[in-house]
Amino acid sequence: MAAAAAKQVKYDQECAARDVLTRVGDKWSVLVIALLGHRGHRFSELLASVEGISQRMLTVTLRGLERDGLISRTVHAVVPPRVDYALTPMGRTLLATVTELAHWADRHADDIGTARATYDRALERRRAAEDRVSDRG
Repeated sequence: MAAAAAKQVKYDQECAARDVLTRVGDKWSVLVIALLGHRGHRFSELLASVEGISQRMLTVTLRGLERDGLISRTVHAVVPPRVDYALTPMGRTLLATVTELAHWADRHADDIGTARATYDRALERRRAAEDRVSDRG
């Protein structure tokens, strides 16, 4: 009864939660936040640590996280210029959630792979059966 009485939340395009989840839920942001949870990193360190990310995508990800107030960017006036990134206090409040999500994904990667393979085999069987039916018609 209490659940029925609870206000129904709509996740439309104007929803703040949806907007935030779009930022922090993408694969690159999760990995960057997790890395920065240990310590600050230079751009080149992040690029080397996040396998598969391009320099452009890392730049876009870092700018978005900085814009959202989750990371800070510090430029050091040295030659060559050095830029360090670190979690902000607000970013630190997200760290436990992101870390748990990453650990959950690691723990369940095999289960998800098995589920996908099972689904794909079933889909192939359904398509083959539909093809046989359409060939008869």
